[in-house]
Amino acid sequence: MKKIVTFGEIMLRLSPQDGTRLLQKPSFEASFGGAEANVAVSLANFGMDAAFVTKVPQNPIGMAALAELNKFGVDASFCALGGDRLGVYYMEKGAGPRPSLCVYDRKNSSIAQAEPSDFDFDKILKGAAAFHFTGITPALSKNAAALCLNAVKAARKTGATVFCDLNFRSKLWTKAQAKKAMSELCKYVDVCVLNESDAADVFGIKAARSNIKEGKLDAKGYQDVAAALFERFNFKAVAISQRESYSASDNGWSGLYFERPLQAKKAAADKKGLVGKNCAGGPKMFASKKYDLRLVDRVGGGDAFAAGIIYGVLNKLGGQKTVDFAAASGALQQTIEGDFNRVSVAEVERLAGGDSSGRILR
Repeated sequence: MKKIVTFGEIMLRLSPQDGTRLLQKPSFEASFGGAEANVAVSLANFGMDAAFVTKVPQNPIGMAALAELNKFGVDASFCALGGDRLGVYYMEKGAGPRPSLCVYDRKNSSIAQAEPSDFDFDKILKGAAAFHFTGITPALSKNAAALCLNAVKAARKTGATVFCDLNFRSKLWTKAQAKKAMSELCKYVDVCVLNESDAADVFGIKAARSNIKEGKLDAKGYQDVAAALFERFNFKAVAISQRESYSASDNGWSGLYFERPLQAKKAAADKKGLVGKNCAGGPKMFASKKYDLRLVDRVGGGDAFAAGIIYGVLNKLGGQKTVDFAAASGALQQTIEGDFNRVSVAEVERLAGGDSSGRILR
């Protein structure tokens, strides 16, 4: 079984009940979540050997977070213990024209203050087929950014395929900070995953003929985005989740997958430092079907999409089946409460295969 290692932060999620606003009622639903932890849980549900690496405080909250991961079959044995607190985020779900609201309380969390001595990435990644992180983790602190760089360098040495979800978060860092850090980290990335706005936010690469606020997305414009990313970095593939936000309650959801174009004069281009230039033709694009979703909980949809991409690439499904699986995985996640994806390969394949009727299975 192929081992996949993910690295990042797991947080305590506190959510108002029954669609109410923050502090409208004196109680919260408590659960756990976090981008890379969400991916690990998805992959474990898909039957993969998934490990999640982080640092949590050695207190009942930190131990409960690790126990929750173990419950899903995620290996948390490489997690470090220490620090003062687990990060918290408050999630108020929107409805109709009222957007959802996320409030972070994660400053000085254990993983943000982690040190290089906390993780032996050469040991952690030994025998791993893949390593996954997101742009959220280096945004947490200088320490976390340095740890991400250590991890991707170790992954490159061990031969693991490196997956990165850009996941820009404006509440954690500026676009300039993101561009500087992610430009360095992406030198070691094999498959880049992003949403419809990440390339513009992080690298200033905008999709023509698309208006995200109006829910209008154009596939050809994103093919140009992928081409620009291939020119800038040595990615083998680029995957883009696409959300057409009609309202906070109803979204269109789909995915695109691009393979790196053949290079006509690769040796000459490399000598000139023009990675990805002189390509024969543009990136080959594979598009999933679009799902019209009545959202239950949109958090974690992109992580389930990323997990689907990882699953497809490692199992060599090919571009079309990979993006079909990833889009269906993300769509199903958004019909379930909480960050963690709780669907099987069979359920994803059923939806990807065209069964979207929602009829009772008896």
